[in-house]
Amino acid sequence: MADIVTIEHLNKQFQTKDGIVQALSDINLKIPEGKIISVIGGSGCGKSTLLRIIGGLEREFEGSVKVDGKAVRGPSREKGFIFQDHRLLPWMNVKDNIRFSLAGEKKNDDLWIEKYIALVGLSGFEKAFPRELSGGMAQRVAIARALANQPKILLLDEPFGALDAITRIHLQDQLLKIWEEEPITMILVTHDIDEAVYLGHQVVVMTPRPGRVQKVKKVELSVPRKRTGSEFTQIKDELYREFFREAETPFSYSI
Repeated sequence: MADIVTIEHLNKQFQTKDGIVQALSDINLKIPEGKIISVIGGSGCGKSTLLRIIGGLEREFEGSVKVDGKAVRGPSREKGFIFQDHRLLPWMNVKDNIRFSLAGEKKNDDLWIEKYIALVGLSGFEKAFPRELSGGMAQRVAIARALANQPKILLLDEPFGALDAITRIHLQDQLLKIWEEEPITMILVTHDIDEAVYLGHQVVVMTPRPGRVQKVKKVELSVPRKRTGSEFTQIKDELYREFFREAETPFSYSI
C-alpha cells in the first residue's frame, strides 16, 4: 500500500518569552493511504502541531513533510481540516456553509452538496442554521464541508472533544460509517485512548515534550468494531502502559 504522508527528521521549535521550546524532535513517520491513523499523547506533546504541519497551517519547521509525494508548502484543498470547534458561519444555513467552501462547478451543484449532507446523516436539515443544530449535528456539517472538497487526507484535531459522552460515541460510529463509504486517509488527534483504538487502524503514541514517536500500534479488530471484548481491552491496556512510559530514544517507524 502506497504511503500518502512521509515525514522525515521533523523538528519544530517555538520562540516564547522564556526562550526556545522544542515542540517536536526528530519525527519520522510514513502513513499509508486509505487508513485511519490515531495520534495520542499528553497535553503539550505536539500532536496538534504535527497535524497543523501536515495540513500546511504551520510552515516553519526543520525536516521534510510530503503529502502525496509533494512537499507541504501551505494549506490546500487536498488537505481537509476538522477542528474541535465546528467553525460554521452563523449567518449561513447548512447547505450554504458547505457551498461556501467549494470551488468551480461544484459550488453551484446542489446535488453534490446534498450528497454530502446525506453522507453525514443530515438530510432534511439543509436549510437549518448553526444555532438550530446540536453540537453533534454542527460537527457533522463541518465533516460534510471538508469531505465535499474531496481531499486526499482529512485531518481531525480532537473533533469530538467538546461533545458530551453519548454524542461523542454516536459521532465516532458515524465517522466509521463515512470512512466505509469514502475510505480516504484520516489522521485523528485525540487524548482519548478508547477513541484512538476504536477508530484507528494504527495508533501513534507520542512522548511528552519534546514530542517524539514512542510507539506505533497496529489495531486489528474485527468488523464491525466493538468497544468491549478481549481484543479491544488488550490493545487498550497495552497503549495505556505505553502512554505513561516516556521513550528513552527517538523512534522511527513506517506504518
